[in-house]
Amino acid sequence: MMQTTSFSQFNIPSIVRESPPPATTIHRRKTTLSRRLSPVLAVASPATSPSRHQVTHSMPPEKLEIFKSLEPWVSENVLPLRKPVEKCWQPIEFLPDSSQGPEQFEEEVRALRQRVLGLSDEYFVMLVGNMLTEDALPTYQTVINTWDGVRDETGSSPCPWAIWTRAWTAEENRHGDLLRTYLYLSGRVDMLMVEKTLQYLIGAGIDIGLENNPYLGYVYASFQERATCSSHGNMARLAIKGGDPILARICGTIAADEKRHEHVYTRIVEKLLEMDPNATMLAIAHMMKKKIIMPMHLMYDGQDPNIFEHFSAIGERQGIYTSRHYAEILEFFITRWKLEKLEGLIGEARRAQDYVCGLPPRVRKKKIEPRQVKFSWIFNKQVSA
Repeated sequence: MMQTTSFSQFNIPSIVRESPPPATTIHRRKTTLSRRLSPVLAVASPATSPSRHQVTHSMPPEKLEIFKSLEPWVSENVLPLRKPVEKCWQPIEFLPDSSQGPEQFEEEVRALRQRVLGLSDEYFVMLVGNMLTEDALPTYQTVINTWDGVRDETGSSPCPWAIWTRAWTAEENRHGDLLRTYLYLSGRVDMLMVEKTLQYLIGAGIDIGLENNPYLGYVYASFQERATCSSHGNMARLAIKGGDPILARICGTIAADEKRHEHVYTRIVEKLLEMDPNATMLAIAHMMKKKIIMPMHLMYDGQDPNIFEHFSAIGERQGIYTSRHYAEILEFFITRWKLEKLEGLIGEARRAQDYVCGLPPRVRKKKIEPRQVKFSWIFNKQVSA
């Protein structure tokens, strides 16, 4: 029986604290040094049960040879898509430059703060969420290095799979750095709560059901890179509408990086479909049945155990990332990977093909009941979610 895919229905584990969270005032623009240096009682998420049964090392050992045999192909077709460091943009190119002297720096910061006045609190909730998604990069590299057959065995392995992972990580690292600094300079968000959320998030890890299996991993990466590209692109559109062309350029530039990375992972899955169509088709269906879960689904800010659900509801309402986008991404990959035209599939793989190709119309629009939600990231202001 076919399952109906819904968007952003995640079971966020409850958080049990040894002591109540510190009180948060609504406006904290003038933060004192003593407050900034006050001890944090909880520095990471308390241990919680995984959100689902975790399976490990599901790829049959004989499949390792496929990934070993693809190493020359990765060198010729993936590694050239790395962008040389000297040709990469760097965060400082978009930010007020403190090396220009205090007067010039202060003027540029004032201009930045003036530009963001036209952006809503809901926008800043989404911008913080996007930043946290980018800044949890240590978790993503850790996960990739659990995948059998492609992991970086030494931390500086010459294996082409590992070289790509390190290059991808280095390129992605700039995204969170840039967004975090822009948020800090904007004065529109409570950076203490944002930084706590990030520490909780990295400490919680991620549970997206990849099973140390690169078939599943590269399917997930393809989907997630395209989703992230879409989200940043929509944020750029809203930034223009809100009167901040610099922020729009930032979001658009990050989206372009994500698009190039999407192309890499999409190409890898295409090659796997060519080399091992049955196993790859099963992997695609497996991930679709689990649903592609956003990587920050274990997010917590020390106060709201349902913060991810609330964040997702704002994204749906603001049109940043919605169930419609989810369905469109799935349709894109069905076409790009020519899944409907795959021939020679047998048994379960043929049934998996039918399932995936029939899935987009069944992705239902998420129903959101209007409600007011407080977000610690914006000084406990209420926003419509």
